[in-house]
Amino acid sequence: MDSILVTGNGPLNGQIPIAGAKNACLTLMPATLLSEEPLTLTNAPRLSDIRTMTALLQSLGAEVSSLQDGQVLAMSSHDLTSHTADYEIVRKMRASNLVLGPLLARFGEAVVSLPGGCAIGARPMDLHVEGLEALGAEIELKDGYLHAKAPGGLKGAVHEMRFASVGATENIVMAATLAKGTTVLKNAAREPEIVDLVECLRKMGAQIAGEGTSTIEIQGVDRLHGATHQVVTDRIELGTYMLAPAICGGEVELLGGRMSLVDSFVAKLNAAGVNVTETNNGLKVSRKNGRVNAVDVVTEPFPGFPTDLQAQMMALMCTAEGTSVLEERIFENRFMHAPELVRMGASIEVHGGTATVTGVDQLKGAPVMATDLRASVSLILAGLAAEGETTVSRVYHLDRGYEHVVRKLEGVGAKIERIKGQ
Repeated sequence: MDSILVTGNGPLNGQIPIAGAKNACLTLMPATLLSEEPLTLTNAPRLSDIRTMTALLQSLGAEVSSLQDGQVLAMSSHDLTSHTADYEIVRKMRASNLVLGPLLARFGEAVVSLPGGCAIGARPMDLHVEGLEALGAEIELKDGYLHAKAPGGLKGAVHEMRFASVGATENIVMAATLAKGTTVLKNAAREPEIVDLVECLRKMGAQIAGEGTSTIEIQGVDRLHGATHQVVTDRIELGTYMLAPAICGGEVELLGGRMSLVDSFVAKLNAAGVNVTETNNGLKVSRKNGRVNAVDVVTEPFPGFPTDLQAQMMALMCTAEGTSVLEERIFENRFMHAPELVRMGASIEVHGGTATVTGVDQLKGAPVMATDLRASVSLILAGLAAEGETTVSRVYHLDRGYEHVVRKLEGVGAKIERIKGQ
């Protein structure tokens, strides 16, 4: 099994290109199931999760071609052969459940395996089911699969979600595009990935208003057509690499970055003493002299502080002046990186959904183990600022969400290499 070796090497300087958003692309890909005409995505990230979604769509009979070194995905669902998303594929990735709404809307039936839990919490499907049932779907759980039917087609309705779930919002919006009549979805999630999905669906002929707010209105249409759409910049990759010069010092420009994608995150960096400025090509990040200041963080749905940047922010706070409190309100079990950071000399106390971090003068390199995608990159960031060598094992998590992480960090002066497993 591969590992990554990081050696603390001082300040970082240069440019890092930011890829298209993994979470946006994984949502846009199932949208091909809504139309028999081709859907082409540009600026696609080259990640293992994208390959998993490709395999799932192909198992349904969709055609998916990866072009231009994987940055263009050409898809067509004109002749599907199955409406069943098998457990053997779905179990690998939570986002696989996003085929449920499109299959149900276009074909009136779908059988989708439950994705099960994951390292950062169970994240059940109940909000997806409630929303689709509000549109007239009949859904039954049998042998670990959701069996969904809508014999007379889906029908528009007013539905308020109990929680602003990103995945449920995406599934319900896609399903509602082909429902009869108008759907009003209240307490909808507001993330940029949902705005990006709606922009793509609109290009395909959908009639949708209100994306980016808590109320989305969808007027159902008879059919959707093909389109070409560019995947939005990955705000989580952006925020992650913004933390590299924050924790190491130096000045790094993040190509393709947009302030509007990371406003709440930037506010915390500014409070910590990190400079963030807009450039013609993206965002430039530099750290003021000395240690950063401790800041408190509470994860919240967008536009609040992203849960997917909590682990990386904790790595920065391990080296801050003072004590910070990080409260995780989105997912349970999302502090599993804390014991690994402690192995590197960090001072962290975890009580339930709250972690108290007292900054130390210097982290020390150590062998550590990644427990999930964001935890893995937080350990790499800590290793960049640590004295000596840090070996991060189980980095297969990393391949799900960060393309060419070693190459990108090497390009700004980091001493990092991937060690092939035996």
